[in-house]
Amino acid sequence: MKLQRMNRRAIALGALAASGALVLTACGSDDTSSSSGGSSASATTGGSSIKCDDAKGQLLSDGSSAQKNAIDAWVAQFSKACGVQINYKAGGSGAGVTSFTQGQLAFAGSDSALKPEEVTASKKVCSGGQGIDLPMVGGPIAVGYNVSGVDNLVLDAPTLAKIFDSKITKWNDPAIKKLNPSAKLPDLKIQAFHRSDESGTTDNFTKYLIASTPDNWKYSGGKAWQAKGGQSAAQSSGVAAQVKQTNGAIGYFELSYVADGVKAVSIDTGASAPVAPSSDSATKAIADAKVVGTGTDLSLQLNYATKADGAYPITLVTYEIVCDKGNKSDTLPGTKAFLRYIASEDGQKVLPDLKYAPIPADIIAKVRTTIEGLS
Repeated sequence: MKLQRMNRRAIALGALAASGALVLTACGSDDTSSSSGGSSASATTGGSSIKCDDAKGQLLSDGSSAQKNAIDAWVAQFSKACGVQINYKAGGSGAGVTSFTQGQLAFAGSDSALKPEEVTASKKVCSGGQGIDLPMVGGPIAVGYNVSGVDNLVLDAPTLAKIFDSKITKWNDPAIKKLNPSAKLPDLKIQAFHRSDESGTTDNFTKYLIASTPDNWKYSGGKAWQAKGGQSAAQSSGVAAQVKQTNGAIGYFELSYVADGVKAVSIDTGASAPVAPSSDSATKAIADAKVVGTGTDLSLQLNYATKADGAYPITLVTYEIVCDKGNKSDTLPGTKAFLRYIASEDGQKVLPDLKYAPIPADIIAKVRTTIEGLS
């Protein structure tokens, strides 16, 4: 019931936000401010204590569609407490980073950390500072499939690579049969769907293939899909919708999109048993990550080739990207207040119910410290 209430609030808020003219931006080359020293109002909503400070008005954001369901739930709680409208477009990580470096957003969401050239571009809109990566949402990238009569499908990295590179084209291929000896696999064409837009989900999915089966995945990786063949759809929701309506389909998207006839593949990693995607199995994988960012940047290096028992290897972390310095004075209070809430214990605890994974305690503690220093 709690999740249903949050979903209803998110839908209502989305309609309200869409009706407004959202023109406020976060970072500017000639408008800087320090952390708000004004009032420190707080509100308690749904059992969560949210510190609003001087948050007001509207915030425009865009980026990762992977975290959309989490953002919707967070926005519903935060906006009710603080009266701030947040319009998160979920247009994909590539679109979010581009808009952020053009100074159009209060913050962006990306499933990949900023590249050096993107950091350089951000300095033009973060006066005296730069864009930084704050890990906020973890979760497994599910390989979802729709094959009538086939449940509990197991695949491994070489087989997945060949499927998404159009080298395995039938569901009864010997490689799939070997991994699923008791399954009744049909003589049915595989229809593999990938993202049409630049996507951090694509980046993380292909990083897994590169790390786990380099002999079978010869592409360099990145946010843009590079393999030949297959079919495409925009955003995670689009790929999931295509898989749902197509018998014989397979695609990759966040676990929160696995529902209504779409099943998730378990991955044979070489561990004692195949690993299914879940909040717990993703958290085990993220706990093995290392902070590789410098200064206040907290970008992580994930171990995509993990063989640890119970660790799901195709896991991503979504970053909120914000200026460390040089945020606009009209959006800084709201941005800090929202980021403070979603990084808090109350904010992180909603993630498992939405099929996401909370950020491990030692990493999220660094995120909270960094947020307080934003200016």
